Amino acid sequence: MANKIKIKRELLKKCNEVVDIKYETVTKIIASNKKALESETKSSAGDKHETGRAMLQLEMEKASQQFASISSMREVLRKMDVSKKNEIGKLGSLIFTNSGIYFLAISIGQININGSDIFVISPSSPIGNLLLGKIKGDIFRFNDKDIKVLEVS
Repeated sequence: MANKIKIKRELLKKCNEVVDIKYETVTKIIASNKKALESETKSSAGDKHETGRAMLQLEMEKASQQFASISSMREVLRKMDVSKKNEIGKLGSLIFTNSGIYFLAISIGQININGSDIFVISPSSPIGNLLLGKIKGDIFRFNDKDIKVLEVS
């Protein structure tokens, strides 16, 4: 695999792109819901009006929770330093195992970089938690399978 620092920078860039898209989407949803709430006027339908407002309020709460989650992801990405090689599994590490390649960042799933599939996972995910603190040669068990750490970068 090519220069690992370069790969980590590309992965971080992809993570930021995904988070930016999510941010834009949620921001549009919040703006749309605010506009809809403001334009809701009392009508003779009474109960129907209140139900509509309640539904919009629920949507706003859901969007606000998503916004908080996205803000948290942005903060995690901001704290990451991918400019140096890591010897131990931690946030920002690229970890090669006999079952796949993992990048400890935020949970966004599988990304293909230079023809290699890399799983971008959160350190708080089940496998991410197991990868924390691991060094080359370590073996751990996940889903009834022994996984060996081949390299940490």
